[in-house]
Amino acid sequence: MDVFSGLTVLSLEQATVLPYLTYRLALDGMNVIRVEHPVYGDPNRLIGANVLNEERMNAYFLPINGGKKAVTLNLAEPEGRELLLNCIRKLDVDIFATNQLPKNYEKLGVGYEALKAAKPDIIWLGITGFGPESNEVAYDPILQARSGLMELTGEADAAPQVLGIPLPDMGASEHAYGLLMKALYKRARTGLGERIDLAMFRSSVSWLTVPLCLAASFKRVVTRRGNTHEFFSPVSVFKTRDGYLYVAVGNDRQWESLTQVPVFSSLHREEYAVNEGRIRDVAQLNRELAGIMENHTSEELIGWFNQAKVAASRINTIPEVLEEPAVRDSMLRSKDPRTGMEIRLAPPPFDTEIVRSSDRQVSFPPRFGEHNGEIFGRQMGVSAQRLSELKERGII
Repeated sequence: MDVFSGLTVLSLEQATVLPYLTYRLALDGMNVIRVEHPVYGDPNRLIGANVLNEERMNAYFLPINGGKKAVTLNLAEPEGRELLLNCIRKLDVDIFATNQLPKNYEKLGVGYEALKAAKPDIIWLGITGFGPESNEVAYDPILQARSGLMELTGEADAAPQVLGIPLPDMGASEHAYGLLMKALYKRARTGLGERIDLAMFRSSVSWLTVPLCLAASFKRVVTRRGNTHEFFSPVSVFKTRDGYLYVAVGNDRQWESLTQVPVFSSLHREEYAVNEGRIRDVAQLNRELAGIMENHTSEELIGWFNQAKVAASRINTIPEVLEEPAVRDSMLRSKDPRTGMEIRLAPPPFDTEIVRSSDRQVSFPPRFGEHNGEIFGRQMGVSAQRLSELKERGII
């Protein structure tokens, strides 16, 4: 039995940062219940192609919401807030999480003190853009811009670029995952719950270990350099006869070994023997290396780089990534019991016992309010008549 299978997570979530976190928790075996407003719901339900030909189940919502249950609850109404507290008590909720703005905590009745009063050992997580004292709206690209991630991304003589994935969202999710694991361990040892506040801006800035240290300590400004590296050379993307390769020479021994390969022997020069010399003349060195590589196939070049123990890789398209054995064999699957549609989901960073024991199957992402009857009715004992009344009045 998985150690997390008895834990319940109640998550007032939307967008990406918190849904990705609770998706990870669901893959760990936790019982995850996502809470949405009965009218507005999660905006991400409406993004992307309508692949199921039904409302609020669009393609963008599907990748990080499998394995969960979904209820609707209007927390702006007193009855909605009371129902939430009853959920906390009767479902014995272990973790409550929200990515609402802090100004809404008390208004919606989801502040730590209120939920702690209902469940003293609850672990409470609030993910915000800039901390619990700020109500500034923070979308992922805004955080990329503010944190300096965009300043470090793109060509040196061109505009800053947004990253190809939402790192502030996903990175904050990973940091929150670690904090929750620490809180669960603490509770197991002491019986105490905890309030966790995580700012996505702080999370994003924490990735800038070298740039911030160098700027603060030595007044050295690191900025974008395209595909080259600030401190190592040669490191870049090079065109081959039939594609592109990324090459990364990590030390002087690797460089010496590479220049012993006949096709690269013309680059064996005293001024390039150490990394500092290669960095000093990086533009010319890369031009010469590019001139050699464009005359050979990617397969030939990878063979020579492997021979020299130099790291090199094709630049895969996403369909090509899917064909990598480590990816192809670890993708998750999720089948819709209503339509029979099966979707494939990205592999988790590591396999949990739940993933292994389920033959890599994850329950299909929940429809809007799909589990109101199960959670509020069968599990909490609210009568069908009462549920009908609450729905009619917009409470659920």
